[in-house]
Amino acid sequence: MKKSFLLAGLLALCSQAYAGTDTVFVRAPQIPVLTNQRDNVLFEMRVEAGKGDVLNEISLQFEEGTELENIESVRLFYSGTEAFTRPGKHFSPVGYITHRKNAPSEADRDYSVKQDETRNPERTLRLRSAQGLVEGPNYFWVSLQMKNSTPLQEKVGVRLLSAKINRDEAILEGDTEASGRRMGIAVRQAGMDGVAAYRIPGLVTTDKGTLVGCYDVRYHSSVDLQEKIDIGISRSTDKGQTWEPMRIAMTMGNERGLPHAQNGVGDPSILVDGENHTLWIAAAWCHGMGNQRAWFNSGQGMDADETAQLLLAKSEDDGKTWSKPINITEQVKDPSWYFLLQGPGRGITMHDGTLVFPIQFIDSTRVPNAGIMYSQDAGKTWHLHQAARSNTTEAQVAEVEPGVLMLNMRDNRGGSRAVSITRDLGRTWEEHPSNRSALPEPVCMASLIHVNANENALKRDILLFSNPNTTKNRNHITIKASLDGGITWPKEYQVMLDEGEGWGYTCLTMIDEHTVGILYESSVAHMTFQAIPLRDIIP
Repeated sequence: MKKSFLLAGLLALCSQAYAGTDTVFVRAPQIPVLTNQRDNVLFEMRVEAGKGDVLNEISLQFEEGTELENIESVRLFYSGTEAFTRPGKHFSPVGYITHRKNAPSEADRDYSVKQDETRNPERTLRLRSAQGLVEGPNYFWVSLQMKNSTPLQEKVGVRLLSAKINRDEAILEGDTEASGRRMGIAVRQAGMDGVAAYRIPGLVTTDKGTLVGCYDVRYHSSVDLQEKIDIGISRSTDKGQTWEPMRIAMTMGNERGLPHAQNGVGDPSILVDGENHTLWIAAAWCHGMGNQRAWFNSGQGMDADETAQLLLAKSEDDGKTWSKPINITEQVKDPSWYFLLQGPGRGITMHDGTLVFPIQFIDSTRVPNAGIMYSQDAGKTWHLHQAARSNTTEAQVAEVEPGVLMLNMRDNRGGSRAVSITRDLGRTWEEHPSNRSALPEPVCMASLIHVNANENALKRDILLFSNPNTTKNRNHITIKASLDGGITWPKEYQVMLDEGEGWGYTCLTMIDEHTVGILYESSVAHMTFQAIPLRDIIP
């Protein structure tokens, strides 16, 4: 009996202690840490406070294996409270990082008040605050700044050890470990060069080892053609660690007397012709259309006054300079089609030297279709046969066996990618076993590359694929690998890079035999580049 009373008393005391203990709710988003950005979100925290409460301090510990010499600074910010009309339990009232024209990407000081900062931290550190809190939800967040020289293959791991509210230990609830955070670099960010938005990534590795990324330069807003849009290029000669200033590879300016915003050129696809040391870009030029969306306003016919035009540009100096646009519309478009354009991302050169770009077109019944176009004379003439599948659009192509092409397509039905095979350059097509079953998608562009066994350190034939790994919304950007020709994509051969919301377009390339490169529209930058060891994808 005495033992029962004693136990009851202890439980009562514990209950009273915890009743007065405050809780810090924590979120550690899996998003890239940008080495060329001053602030990166490491932890988001919510405190349900009484008026006048104080979050005195938090303590952090970097995991073993995190190279502390690469860390420039760790900061603690306070970001105010929540509107009572916004239901649910959130971890932030706004996006914390601001991107303004010709200004560094950093904590938005209109929404974040710095509390403390530790530069060149030790493995364990404390960040302090004397901020008086308001009644209800209060938001804090921890920022991480890396040195620009941090290798892109480095990872950072951090644990939130403890927090004190009103000088008492608080309960931590949620994601207290930010483990395996990967480095990235913002190749293009909103505001860079005074441009509002960058979209539609393409990426290749030249025979000299240069990374060449292409994208839409959307000067005034993020909207699709028709608008003032040019094709931009970024080059890296050190495997993506640094990138040269942007070049404009294709522009139509005030063609035929119309303003630049009615001569947009966009949605690029890029390929490398290694045999001839030439780079090609395919893009769509839209003329007129009164700045309405080209997808709905491009008409039938062949002339630029009637329908969008399919243009090429080439570079014979490793992407430094580009030719004037070459119009191949007459070679490949059916006059009854409303819109013919490339599949954005990248094309390929086949084993026999044939150049191949994925394409998409809106046919005479206004139904979209995906297919390929090809050249067997080093880009002088181009040909197009049958569509692979109707009600599909943005596609990517890979040569999975000599002479055998796989087309992986965005499918307007949603749910999963469409996949077809051709053995005769698109004259006939057959459905692949993975069609509409193996690769979830939220109706979005994706990337597909084939890596031959003699071109990678694993000495296996590999298919690599990337997209938002969801069936709705564009988040959870993931790279996947298949070792059986795309029939299966095992979960153990997948790496998720970015769980945040973004536009979701991606493009893959092999940087070298050990490393996969990806340029994509992330949640933290319009054009984010990351370098992922192949062994991280296929252990």
